[in-house]
Amino acid sequence: MEILERVLARADIDPVVRGVILTGSRARGMATAWSDYDVVIVVAEQTVPWRHTMRTAELDEVVYTLEALADTSLHWQRYAFRGAQVLLDRLDGGIAQLVDRQANPSQEEAVQQARAALDGYINQLYRAVKSHRDGCVEAAYLDEAESVPWLLETVFALHGRLRPYNKYLQWELEHFPLPGDWNAALMPTRVFAQASGLFPAVEALARHHGHADVLDAWGSDIELIRTFAAGPGSLPPRISRAVRQAR
Repeated sequence: MEILERVLARADIDPVVRGVILTGSRARGMATAWSDYDVVIVVAEQTVPWRHTMRTAELDEVVYTLEALADTSLHWQRYAFRGAQVLLDRLDGGIAQLVDRQANPSQEEAVQQARAALDGYINQLYRAVKSHRDGCVEAAYLDEAESVPWLLETVFALHGRLRPYNKYLQWELEHFPLPGDWNAALMPTRVFAQASGLFPAVEALARHHGHADVLDAWGSDIELIRTFAAGPGSLPPRISRAVRQAR
């Protein structure tokens, strides 16, 4: 009997179970020879909101309460439900609705995340610029690399979306494309090399969505980031040399 068949057979005879959800690479059609089955078993209640009950090379099984599945406050785990497959739903569509709610932020949630991520992106780019200015090339390289997660978080939130896990970034862009040039710009093969170069586009997008106050709160530091984003030729000679060495 296949792994999922065994899981569903157990769930079928357990009156406590309300739903079964397949997540991870197998749900998204990205399984490899090393992929296990990531399964969420939804129950009415238990002593903890969610807990691992099995973690083997073949099966990673987590038990959630209905309350935990409805809780969207744990931001880091929400993308796990993007592309998930509901295999059992004893709530007549209720499990599917909870999965969809996890995978898709509300407008208010997206706005809050966009503002926080935008501030983090600016902060990290400003650190990179200062490191370049001070001749700390290695630190500047690390600072700019650290800005990439903030960049992704910002752009996806500004489009009302969750930032994908890195493993699924290309899958997300291929199955749920972003508008305009963003889809090509954020592909894994490109985004790492242009974290600072994308700042003008991110700034324009953020201002379009009403977040000018987040940008303007950085005062004249924003101009320094703009100059850095424009490329080495726009910077003073010493900083320009450092940028060329780092890129």
